[in-house]
Amino acid sequence: MVPKKHAEEHFLNTHAPVSCSLCNEMMERDILPIHKGENCPKRIVTCEFCEFPLPAIDLAEHQEVCGNRTELCNLCNRYIRLRERYNHETRCTGVSDHNAGSSRDVRAAEREQGGPRREAREFSRRRLLFTMAITGIAVLLGSLFFQRKAEDT
Repeated sequence: MVPKKHAEEHFLNTHAPVSCSLCNEMMERDILPIHKGENCPKRIVTCEFCEFPLPAIDLAEHQEVCGNRTELCNLCNRYIRLRERYNHETRCTGVSDHNAGSSRDVRAAEREQGGPRREAREFSRRRLLFTMAITGIAVLLGSLFFQRKAEDT
């Protein structure tokens, strides 16, 4: 129950139709924060494999490709798909899989001769920070653009 004298204010703050700034879908004002955080197809989510931020609507297609990339298991020297990494880590016995003349043996030998490989997490963190910076700049420029557009109308 809302007192009659506060009914209009209540309607404007709670039930007035508003448009999502990301996808332009119309909804009641009080639903907007939940929509933007959980349901909006254009909200930014992060890939579980590479930590790259992208719109939720594109996540499944991206992860289909990204999850098929491989990384070397340091215990068994086999290349494992990123989507299978967790299951592999729990079952890996550390026994090397020596297939006749496998290219992974050549790559392992090349790594031993060369310098140390960069840690994957270090690369991911740097890329994430770079992406966050670019995203921040894009949001800032977008808000300035929309602010000027709103002033012009």
